[in-house]
Amino acid sequence: MLKPIAEYDCLVCGCGNLLIGDDGFGPAVIHHLEEHHSLPDFVALIDCGTSIRDILFDIILAPRKPRRVIIVDVTDSGSMAPGEIRDIDIDQIRPEKRSDFALHQFPGINLLKEIKDQTQVDISVFVAQVAAMPSEVQPGLSEPLRRAIPAMCDRILSAIGNTPTASEEP
Repeated sequence: MLKPIAEYDCLVCGCGNLLIGDDGFGPAVIHHLEEHHSLPDFVALIDCGTSIRDILFDIILAPRKPRRVIIVDVTDSGSMAPGEIRDIDIDQIRPEKRSDFALHQFPGINLLKEIKDQTQVDISVFVAQVAAMPSEVQPGLSEPLRRAIPAMCDRILSAIGNTPTASEEP
């Protein structure tokens, strides 16, 4: 059972909707980490589905904040090959509001920037390029994204290795 987020030094949040094809990549990565890796007690793995905004808002309001937040999501960039993964600089994200009710839109850019600019929380955003995004319910990842899960897990584990615990000085 998860403790309150304020009790963890590192949160790994898998964003996305398992019912919308490749958008389910973030939760699939979280499930892979849970099943195949042993993580330190200071790390919380969170399949946050489409609720990342709520978690980011909780972080802003929490008196004790995690030292690190890692967000795993997908992107639909014309400059990447399907399944390719990369880090995203929060300051370079352009908000592209498509709809107030879009469930597979990039998470709370304003909240991410507020956390980055007004707290000591280290935020990393890791994304994978989708092969395709269905316009209707269609569970299951494409082959390129299924193959990208282990590489994304390695990237996350490397980032967690650089996370100081509460007993260490920042």
